[in-house]
Amino acid sequence: MTTAGRLPDPYGRDSGANLADILERVLDKGVVIAGDIRINLLDIELLTVKLRLIVASVDKAKEMGIDWWETDPALSSRARRDELARENAELRERLAALDPDRAESVEPGRAGSLDPGRTERNA
Repeated sequence: MTTAGRLPDPYGRDSGANLADILERVLDKGVVIAGDIRINLLDIELLTVKLRLIVASVDKAKEMGIDWWETDPALSSRARRDELARENAELRERLAALDPDRAESVEPGRAGSLDPGRTERNA
């Protein structure tokens, strides 16, 4: 029986299905939503939008082999450091190829400086 000011509870009072339980189940199992939107005019395809959405926990995503955020420099500080280290090594190799004398004066652990007595003008 319902009262005038209240709607019936769709899950019943003892079902315990609240938002936290539903969210936990979705993140534990994962949900995939896929769809395509196509706009045609006189049998000519003007636009196609392909939608793929995966909702899952980080652990479940890693279990499925999805871990792109770990190697994206915009999202991971470790990936950003790795990218900078790779770029530094590449620049050092290019510097060594262009000017071997100057490349010897650059210490590997430092950002790159000349010998104390050497300046850019007399190099």
